[in-house]
Amino acid sequence: MQKIDKRGKNKAVAGFGERMNTAAAAKKALVASYLANKVDVNDPAFIEQQAARQAAAAARAERDAQRKAEKLAAQAQAVADRKAAQEAAEAQAIAEQAAREAAAIEEAEALVALEAQRKAARDARYAARKARK
Repeated sequence: MQKIDKRGKNKAVAGFGERMNTAAAAKKALVASYLANKVDVNDPAFIEQQAARQAAAAARAERDAQRKAEKLAAQAQAVADRKAAQEAAEAQAIAEQAAREAAAIEEAEALVALEAQRKAARDARYAARKARK
């Protein structure tokens, strides 16, 4: 059977039987490759390699757990720091409010004292006027 490709050249096309034989040979080669690479689970080298893998996995899991614990501790510390900062800010706001109130009270007392001085001066002037008459 002939087929013409894109460049105009004749190309032989394999028949059905030939394609089946090629596929069967490929399957046999694949099975042979699998059987050649198959691992014996009773081999001491394989057992040693598996033990090393399990030890590495256990160490990795331990490191992951430690990292997770450190991360949780850092998050808890950050929350505590934020809470302490918030409490300090609240305490400072309360102290500032108390200072403002104390300043307002002092200002009011000073104003009362000033008014008392003014009244005393007014009364003295009034008494002096009365005394002159």
